[in-house]
Amino acid sequence: MKKSLSTWILAGLLALASAASLFVGVTDIGIGDLAAGGMQLRIFLLSRIPRLLAILCTGAGMSVAGLIMQQLCMNKFVSPSTGATIQSAQFGILLSLVFIPGVGLWGRVMLAFAAAMLGTWAFVAFIQRIQYKNAALVPLVGIMFGNVLGGITNFIAYQSEVTQQLSSYFVGSFALVIRGNYELVFLAAPLIALAFIYANHFNIVGMGRDFSSNLGVKYGRVLLLGLSVSAAITASVVTVVGQISYIGLIIPNIVAMFRGDRIRGTLCDTALSGALFVLVADMIARTVIRPYELPIELIVGIIGSLLFIGMLFAKLGKPLIRLTRKEGTCHG
Repeated sequence: MKKSLSTWILAGLLALASAASLFVGVTDIGIGDLAAGGMQLRIFLLSRIPRLLAILCTGAGMSVAGLIMQQLCMNKFVSPSTGATIQSAQFGILLSLVFIPGVGLWGRVMLAFAAAMLGTWAFVAFIQRIQYKNAALVPLVGIMFGNVLGGITNFIAYQSEVTQQLSSYFVGSFALVIRGNYELVFLAAPLIALAFIYANHFNIVGMGRDFSSNLGVKYGRVLLLGLSVSAAITASVVTVVGQISYIGLIIPNIVAMFRGDRIRGTLCDTALSGALFVLVADMIARTVIRPYELPIELIVGIIGSLLFIGMLFAKLGKPLIRLTRKEGTCHG
């Protein structure tokens, strides 16, 4: 009952926040204006509702993508932003802008997915070959790998004179989301359902190759499926909204503090919490300097970085202190 209660509470808070967000923006819209029709109704249908749906799919999808990656990599600090998945998707978008400029939105997201998949696989293959790895080393490797990809992407974009076109994919914002150019983020819904179906398999694969083989689970196949789901969600979000970091890193860890580490038990709460987090951050971005709007990446980055630092101290502080004391380099 306690577990289901948290899900119902999150669903209720998300419903209330969703209703409130529909009436937050530069143009004041009231219920009476919707009944009267006119320009306010058109803005409501063409902008406010598509924006809300894009926010919900982005928050839920990126949170679930982070949860899957953390389970498969057996590390709580791995996510699309620390596993080079976002940077790889941006590199794929760059390739579409440079070599196939008229490919269209679907073609662009397919290239982003292919690049995100290759980049994530390269990251996972590399960390599997590291003999000594603690909780902090794995995400640091992913961050360095992502920075290398980001540098290559910026260099090619500068040489090809597509820097301005690519810049919109580096800063996440829902300001330009209107009906007709956001529907790709709906891919997150069936992918989340697929993750729920294979949740137990992801848990088993997270225990290691030998453990999976003993239970009859195809390690490589399930690992490929999980990484494909994370890469597809990331590619669709980056292509439509742009880069939004920390969601897949912070939200699964916060939910795990209360619900444990089993994907099937935490998946629903993770998706709801991610959607709620992004929705609240978006409303803050719309109201802080109204009538102007801040990129949501800025709000999420500030909150997420503070939470990430707190997580590092909480998870790594005590073990590091014990280690230095044992070696005789820490006194007091």
